[in-house]
Amino acid sequence: MPKITVLPNPEVAPDGAQFEVESGANLARALIAHGVKVQHACEFNCACATCHVIVREGFDSLAEPDDNELDHLDTAWGVCALSRLSCQVKVGASDLTIEIPKYNRNHAGEE
Repeated sequence: MPKITVLPNPEVAPDGAQFEVESGANLARALIAHGVKVQHACEFNCACATCHVIVREGFDSLAEPDDNELDHLDTAWGVCALSRLSCQVKVGASDLTIEIPKYNRNHAGEE
């Protein structure tokens, strides 16, 4: 099973996190299931960009984003060439290292 490493983020994973998931798992749901409180204002429907992550390692193992994801990524804070919406990522066979940006578009939070 692929290993997911989450780099430390003061709000959602102060100490970082590391866990294994099955290939094909939805990244956003896996993060939440393992205690990483990634924002998800649209409930995983690719209608916002609050679940934006940067895939620091393993990016090339992921399927290409579709046009809808790319359109929403355009509105994310701090987007870069390694950015993805975690609600649209299906974990492949490779390990991933994920950075969750300090800021996102969700002003209200999920609490």
